[in-house]
Amino acid sequence: MRGLVQRVSGAQVSVAGEVIGAIRGPGLLLLVGVTHSDTEVEARKLADKVYRLRIFDDAGRGAEVSAADLALPVLVVSQFTLYGSTDKGRRPTWEAAAPGSVAEPLVTAVVERLRVLGAQVATGSFGADMAVQLVNDGPITLLIEV
Repeated sequence: MRGLVQRVSGAQVSVAGEVIGAIRGPGLLLLVGVTHSDTEVEARKLADKVYRLRIFDDAGRGAEVSAADLALPVLVVSQFTLYGSTDKGRRPTWEAAAPGSVAEPLVTAVVERLRVLGAQVATGSFGADMAVQLVNDGPITLLIEV
């Protein structure tokens, strides 16, 4: 399972021009890619790692802190293209990406685990043609593989 996480000062996802998920103020945007061998174990690990990443500044604590420490929101968007391959030629292949029947419940498991950890979570719509807007803060963007 792969997660592309960005520290943001705001983010939203729209489908057909309608905003379906948004976070205001500081938080995280998490793009989630699922491969064939992934299970709920990887979904939990990804959620735990992302929410506890110490990538925020908190002057009151004098150290970098996590979204969990600050109770910040997370916008989760499924992204099968994180498993795209460009090894041969210029046309990506998606063979490593899990089919929707495997991926959708695992993206849902990431969302559910984040909520168990105390995160306020907004989401995209699995399989939809989505428009994602964000203001990357830092910029900080990390690729996490579990």
